[in-house]
Amino acid sequence: MLPAPDTQIGRKREGVSTVNLNHPLAANHREAGETMKKLQYLFMTLAVLCFAAPAFAQAGTAGPVNLVPIGAGVGMAIAAGLCGLGQGRATASACEALARNPGARAGIQLLLVLGLAFIESLTLFTLVIVFAKVKI
Repeated sequence: MLPAPDTQIGRKREGVSTVNLNHPLAANHREAGETMKKLQYLFMTLAVLCFAAPAFAQAGTAGPVNLVPIGAGVGMAIAAGLCGLGQGRATASACEALARNPGARAGIQLLLVLGLAFIESLTLFTLVIVFAKVKI
């Protein structure tokens, strides 16, 4: 009589991971701890910078510091950067689709231009909101 499948020589039990530890899907808890430490340092630095604003205040100013233009600039930068990434991915996907099926050029080009217009409109909406909120 043959032994059970999980006890046979040369066989692995089902559910046992055979992934190398250097593989991206491997559970590597040490790297997760390092990432969490880096995030902790980042958030601690941001907290210190938030509380450092009164240290740069001049003695002669009577009103509060207006940080709306700075926040609007940061928001516009994030919106423009992420829209740029989105446009790059859309263009790369369209190029790949054209390489796979050159006969569908008209449909791919139409949808690419439409998608790029929608992505660009997000940045323009952010710019409109910045102009509406920032009053200099």
